[in-house]
Amino acid sequence: MVEYVYNVRWYQEAFHRALVERTHDRLIAIWHRRAGKDDVLLDAMRTLALKDPGTYWHCFPEQKQARKAIWNGVNGNTGKRRIFEAFPQAIIKRMQDDDMFIELKNGATFQLIGSDRYDSTVGSGPKGIGYSEWALSNPAAWAYHQPMIRETKGFAAFITTPRGRNHAKTMFDNATGPNWFREILSVEDTGALSADDRSEALAEYVALYGEDMGYSLYNQEYLCDFNAAILGAFYPREMLATRNEGRIDPTLEALPDRPVHRAWDIGVRDDTSIWWFQVVGGQVFILDCYSTNGVGIDHYAEVCEQRAAEHGWISGTDFVPHDAKVKEWGTGRTRVETMQGFGLKPQLAPMAGVLDGINAVRRTLPLCVFHPRAEVGLAALEQYRREWDDGKKAFKANALHDWTSHYADAFRYLALAWRLIRPEPMGQLPKAQGTPMMFKPRPPGRIRV
Repeated sequence: MVEYVYNVRWYQEAFHRALVERTHDRLIAIWHRRAGKDDVLLDAMRTLALKDPGTYWHCFPEQKQARKAIWNGVNGNTGKRRIFEAFPQAIIKRMQDDDMFIELKNGATFQLIGSDRYDSTVGSGPKGIGYSEWALSNPAAWAYHQPMIRETKGFAAFITTPRGRNHAKTMFDNATGPNWFREILSVEDTGALSADDRSEALAEYVALYGEDMGYSLYNQEYLCDFNAAILGAFYPREMLATRNEGRIDPTLEALPDRPVHRAWDIGVRDDTSIWWFQVVGGQVFILDCYSTNGVGIDHYAEVCEQRAAEHGWISGTDFVPHDAKVKEWGTGRTRVETMQGFGLKPQLAPMAGVLDGINAVRRTLPLCVFHPRAEVGLAALEQYRREWDDGKKAFKANALHDWTSHYADAFRYLALAWRLIRPEPMGQLPKAQGTPMMFKPRPPGRIRV
């Protein structure tokens, strides 16, 4: 008889039961730090894998985080590897260390994956996916995995602590149907930590980040406060204002018979990201975005053509960074020349340093109206943040390089380039349904929380 060491805590029971008994196909649990989110999800995954053999995935924001936290992680209380606490060796048939894959003796499989490489997941469709730290994950992962889950009639469970009013908050707000289980648990709800533990945690945050930021971070991590800005974020005020002022508008449409332009961050080994936009009456309409990796320029040209055909857009200029003049893609030609060969219209964006580009984004964001199609890019701009130096207990000058970087870099080129375009007058907008309103940016200091 295999002995399982994990005991479900009382406040985890509702989520655990909804998942294990499959009373809901979609679940989102926003719990405070140290509430045992990953442990309860792993326990449910094992239970389901033994009861209903199939493919199960546990997705972290980055694959390396999954390896550190679960695959190689050791429980400080028991001294055992966390993966073996969830999946005892007695039920394991084989393991593959390189891709963190487990096959159980009953034929079920379990794998740890990362949202930073969501499109590398292959094989049979999963019966269940759990997303850890969903607020920090690439939301495109769920968009990619969702058709697989629908096909298998499987489940998706999202666990996280808040990270501002980003895609996790949007998902929670929209999780109102009978198919959804949703729950917010602060440390006051669970009583999982003693008053001394909570005081100690607060004191640590204040010592590290100062009183204002320390209290804000404590409220986010332990009281599940969505109003705290993401620590080290480059555009917290601007992105909060974008959401608070209603500048995410599903009725937003491009001005007909006028070009829609694109801004690119071109990657070779990393992602290539694209934003579609139009300049109208001193505002920037952000119409869509896209990012992927491991494909050539022909793929992106095809995506641009498909977007134009789907929405009736006239293709405008493709603004690219100055390194597009480098000979790449194994052709002996510059990237500009290669793009031209596929019918694109590349133009170098104005040259500027990263900090100047970031300042350009800060000036541009109050003038932007976003279509919800660009929600993934919105989440990236919200989470784009400085790298933290644990040794010095301070933020580095450079940005953290993760899935958000490529969207953010492409938006920098957009912010540097859009003023080169002659704006289309708002007066020429048709009076038909879908005509976007003019949004007046709120003055600094009046951002509503």
